[in-house]
Amino acid sequence: MSRYSCRDGVVSINTIRQRKEAGGKISMVTCYDAAFARLVESSPIDMVLVGDSLGSVMLGLDDPTQVTMEHMVSHTAAVSRILRRPLLCADLPFLSYQSSPQEALRNAGRLLQEGGAHAVKLEGGQQVVAQIKTLVSAGIPVMGHLGLTPQSVHMLGGYKVQGRDSKVHGQILRDAVALEEAGVFALVLELVPRELARQVTASIAIPTIGIGAGPDCDGQVLVLHDLLGFDPEFNPRFLKKYADFAQGIQQALAVFNDEVKAGVFPAACNSFE
Repeated sequence: MSRYSCRDGVVSINTIRQRKEAGGKISMVTCYDAAFARLVESSPIDMVLVGDSLGSVMLGLDDPTQVTMEHMVSHTAAVSRILRRPLLCADLPFLSYQSSPQEALRNAGRLLQEGGAHAVKLEGGQQVVAQIKTLVSAGIPVMGHLGLTPQSVHMLGGYKVQGRDSKVHGQILRDAVALEEAGVFALVLELVPRELARQVTASIAIPTIGIGAGPDCDGQVLVLHDLLGFDPEFNPRFLKKYADFAQGIQQALAVFNDEVKAGVFPAACNSFE
């Protein structure tokens, strides 16, 4: 089945574009492994992002600049082996595309050929237009990313809202138009003021996907482990936790520990009888 058609509920690039045209909303979550991919596959979520956030979530790394192409290809492949319905996008990691359009093409091609992604995401504005045009010309769908761009967090002075001052505000608006003209099919807006996100969403025909950017974007994305409540200490203002998996898992482990040490498990199981 072609990913660029929409049959049997498969989400395609056209599905995402048409959702904005119809005034509908788009849901996206991150996913990094086969176990969670099975759960997402059985849900109505529209898009899945294998983000470079896997560095902190899955690998215990300090920041996304430490994530490599090998990390991204491996985790993308694990997810793509399971997913059939949602559109699967993968991050191009730090220094995998910035140096040249040719390097971007080589690494984006790996995420599709080896990783099984349907599209790639890269960060930046007008400075990455040449890379985007090269990828799109080669038939690789590209998602853009503006606002707080985690791969540039050291240049930006930390994880803080972008676009509050008029200079950066105007630059983000100009970058959004430039990315649309370069051919991106959607645009992530991270940690920007609501009014700026609203203006960007109204000024371009492609869908915007917000995270910490208010409700006026065409869609929303969250890190799966964050919305499931895996980290009790992580509570940014934009995050809503839809479950408390941390507490549930801790309770299950404690009960298992108690039953093993009391001789209840596996003695109480019927599987050996």
